[in-house]
Amino acid sequence: MSAHDSSPTTTLSAAWSLWALLLGVGLLMLGNGLQGSLLGIRAAEEAFGNTVTGLVMSSYFVGFLAGSTLTPRKLRQVGHIRVFAALASITSVAILVHVLFIDPWVWAAMRLITGFAYAGLYVVTESWLNGHASNRLRGRLLAFYMVITYLGMGGGQLLLNVADPGGMVLFLIVSILMSLALVPILLSYTPQPDTGTPEAMSLRRLYRLAPLGTLGCLLTGITNGSVFGMGAVFATGSGLAVDQVAAFMGAFILGGALLQWPLGKLSDKTDRRVIIVAVAAIATGLSLAGLLLEPGHALPLTLLGVLLGGTTLTLYSLLLACANDALTPSQTVAASSSLVLALGIGAILGPLSTGLLMDAIGPDGFLWDLALIHAVIVVFGGYCLVRQPATGVEEHGHYVAVPAGTAPLGATWVEEAASEPSQLELGLVEAAPEATPDDAAD
Repeated sequence: MSAHDSSPTTTLSAAWSLWALLLGVGLLMLGNGLQGSLLGIRAAEEAFGNTVTGLVMSSYFVGFLAGSTLTPRKLRQVGHIRVFAALASITSVAILVHVLFIDPWVWAAMRLITGFAYAGLYVVTESWLNGHASNRLRGRLLAFYMVITYLGMGGGQLLLNVADPGGMVLFLIVSILMSLALVPILLSYTPQPDTGTPEAMSLRRLYRLAPLGTLGCLLTGITNGSVFGMGAVFATGSGLAVDQVAAFMGAFILGGALLQWPLGKLSDKTDRRVIIVAVAAIATGLSLAGLLLEPGHALPLTLLGVLLGGTTLTLYSLLLACANDALTPSQTVAASSSLVLALGIGAILGPLSTGLLMDAIGPDGFLWDLALIHAVIVVFGGYCLVRQPATGVEEHGHYVAVPAGTAPLGATWVEEAASEPSQLELGLVEAAPEATPDDAAD
């Protein structure tokens, strides 16, 4: 029996063969989801100010860009297990430094280090999954990874209810989760894959080829950075208690998880740019409608979070697919890391712009920031619809829902997964193998 014959043949069997890695990812995302909101709430309690808090939160994305660029080189030198263990240990220590030194500059430095480490952890896990997924199952395994990512981030919000953010307990819980994430990885016998660094395409050239996808990813980075960096600060400033802040942030992530696939499938059947403009227009309207809500009312704000999450957090995947519609197969891998670079630059700007607006006009600055950025996407998307011919539906790339924090290596994996339409169905039973000469040759 060949090695090919003994490889996993269903999505469940492929996921089960990598259970240790997926469990580690789940723990990582629990810790990441908890610490993002925890630091926002604690910064508000410590009276850092919205602009300073935005600067602190933006530091994470500065580190993320650096980590996603430098980690692949280190992987080739020392291997996946050592890199994963080192980076997870760094995050475990960094969160404890936050509570030892309540100082915005120390926090900014720790957020930068944490962003660097998390980007590296994403590169390790995504390349590990990629290295052990067959072409036929890669997209479906990516869907499992995406679900675990969203569940972990959402579950981390709920952990805010475990203890008072003004104490040390929640910081210790984040550290414990990061340390526990090491255990299944270090006990896994999964061989380490080879990793290459994807070639980059300049943003200028990418913009000429796919203007809406490129500029849209930059603008979506701003909104995503605002949501994850300043969402908890907005909710706290709107008069919500800690458990209500947790519900608001969890609702945001839930909305994004629920609408990823329906919107993606719809975009595969029509001009994708129309869907992007419509989703951005709805997000603009919802943001403006949120300005009419009375502060301190948790249920309306939570419902707003679900709806805004369903529009704001789904745009990245739509724009990624839109960019790929304008690229040839040979260009997609080179373009993927540049699209993530555009997203990362936007994510750095997001908390900063939101913090400045919130300092100027209060918590409503968060919603105004979302409204303005989505309005720009609507205007530019409309311009592209008028000035550029539509791509035929038969020429569309295949949509794959992507977590916004995907590292460049993971984005490359998305392009490979999207090249095979059969991978987009989240099948749980074995598909009938195709007895073809090409398959036998593989």
